[in-house]
Amino acid sequence: MTHTFDKRTDSASKVIAASPHTIYQAFLDPEALVSWLPPKGMKGHLYSFDAQEGGTYRMSLTYVEPDPSIAGKTSEHSDVVQGRFLELVPNERIVQLVEFDSEDPAFAGRMTMTWTLTAVQESTEVTIVCENVPKGIQQEDHEAGMRSTLENLATYIVTQP
Repeated sequence: MTHTFDKRTDSASKVIAASPHTIYQAFLDPEALVSWLPPKGMKGHLYSFDAQEGGTYRMSLTYVEPDPSIAGKTSEHSDVVQGRFLELVPNERIVQLVEFDSEDPAFAGRMTMTWTLTAVQESTEVTIVCENVPKGIQQEDHEAGMRSTLENLATYIVTQP
């Protein structure tokens, strides 16, 4: 299978009213992660989750209301990803290697996602940087999805006791 990349990097960031520690913990809790990570219009399911350096996870993101104009990367209505934690720096950074299960070479290959948590006053700036984004992922859609995920994270954080 040929892997097609244009070495594109996409990013998004948001300041969230919580400490870096609180946000970091939302990454390590599998129930929390599947509640906030899927962008608007999708739901998540974790098949496995081992949050340690070198640990892996397998997750599906499924469209809640399938739209015929939007196809999933793995199947008609879903994206399945295999991820590996390359680096976990408590309260500062999470680096993951993500690979979509896809027969389409436009979606195949490995993308590196780096989440950086930077304390700013009483809040945290959360920045996502995705490197080697597969060509099949439209940049504007990807950036909108990342912004949606950050909004979900902010909402999740404020609704926790």
